[in-house]
Amino acid sequence: MARSLLLCLLILMVLPLHLFAAVACGGPTPCRVLDGNYRIELPKDGDIRGAYVFFHGYKSSAELQMQQRPLVDTTLSHHLAYIAVDGIDGSWAFPHSARPGRDEKTFIASVFDDLRQRYGFTPDKTIVGGFSIGASMAWYTACQQGDKAAAMVTFSGVFWDPLPRADDCIADIPPIIHFHGTADQTFPLAGRSIGANFHQGNAYDSMAILRARAKCDVKDAKAITLDGIKCDDVPGCIRGDSIMCIHAGGHEAPADMLDAGLTAIGFPR
Repeated sequence: MARSLLLCLLILMVLPLHLFAAVACGGPTPCRVLDGNYRIELPKDGDIRGAYVFFHGYKSSAELQMQQRPLVDTTLSHHLAYIAVDGIDGSWAFPHSARPGRDEKTFIASVFDDLRQRYGFTPDKTIVGGFSIGASMAWYTACQQGDKAAAMVTFSGVFWDPLPRADDCIADIPPIIHFHGTADQTFPLAGRSIGANFHQGNAYDSMAILRARAKCDVKDAKAITLDGIKCDDVPGCIRGDSIMCIHAGGHEAPADMLDAGLTAIGFPR
C-alpha cells in the first residue's frame, strides 16, 4: 500500500505540466499544477465570460477560500469562474515576505497556463484579486506578470518593504481597483512591522509605484464613488484606470465591494 502511494506521488512529480490539464478537477477536487494547486467553481448557468483568480489571506487555503460564499457567489453572478489559488501553509513567498519557499512567480504562471489550456481563460478574460497577504501576492503578480490579466481587484494588502521601484515591475500593469480601510489594524494603510525583520508597505506609496510603472496621468485624478466609498481614480494609464478606494472599515473583503469593483472594471463583458 505504502509502495503504491509512493509510486503515484513519483508519477505526479514527473508528469509534464500539460498532462495535468487532462485530469478532471473542480468542486472538491483541486486542479494540480507545477508545485501546487488551485480550486475552481464555474457559473452554473454555463454563461462563463472570464475568471477571477483570488489569492487567500494568512492562515487560509484554497479549500477554505471556496467556503467564503459571499465572494464566490458574487463572482459567479458576474459570469466569472471563481478560482482560489493555494498558498504554502497558509501564506505566500513573494519578495520580502516572512514565508520563504516556493517560486511563486513560476507557480502562478503555471496556474495561468493551466486556466488557459483547461478552460480557455486567456489574459483578456482573467482578473487577479486577493485579500490581505494574498492581495500582496496579487500586487507582486501584477508587477511581474500583469500582462496575463485584464484587471485587478484587491483588498487590504499591498507591497512589503523594501518596496519595489517602478522599473522593477517588468510587466505592463493592468487596471486596478484596491479597497483599504482606515481602521485596518492587521495591514494598516501605513504598513507595520511583523517581527524584527519584516514590514508591510505603505498603501499610498505602493499605489504610487504601480501608477508610475503604468504611466498614469496623476494630474487628471478624479473622485468617483464605488459602493458608497469615495475613490481616487487616476486615468491615462497604459492599460486603464488606477483606482484606490479608502473606506472607514477594517481588515475586510466584503462582497458588495467586490461587486462594485467588478462592475467598474467592466465585467461581465
